Amino acid sequence: MEVNAKLSFIRITPRKVGLIADEVRGKGINEALTYLRFSPRKRTAHVLYTLLKSAVANADGKGTVDVDTLFVKRILVGQGTTLKRFRPRAKGSAFRINKKTSHVSVTLAER
Repeated sequence: MEVNAKLSFIRITPRKVGLIADEVRGKGINEALTYLRFSPRKRTAHVLYTLLKSAVANADGKGTVDVDTLFVKRILVGQGTTLKRFRPRAKGSAFRINKKTSHVSVTLAER
């Protein structure tokens, strides 16, 4: 049985989230949560940690799944909308700053 969880419009770039997602993909749920708890990239790891906890809660809510046998089957990171901001520059010009967002979806399955 598979369980899904989604998180949209995270204010972290997809490249940063993808680096941590690659480390977690394919691991057992307890190993993945432990890795995220002690990861040096605190902010990104905390977001993925809460997403995995949400997916585990979804699995627990169904009642037919043993939570200890779950593993991260698929974790996808995509680019969301880009917030465009402007910074004033010399001689009355402006410089555009792109603030990127991410969408993350996770699928857990039983071994």
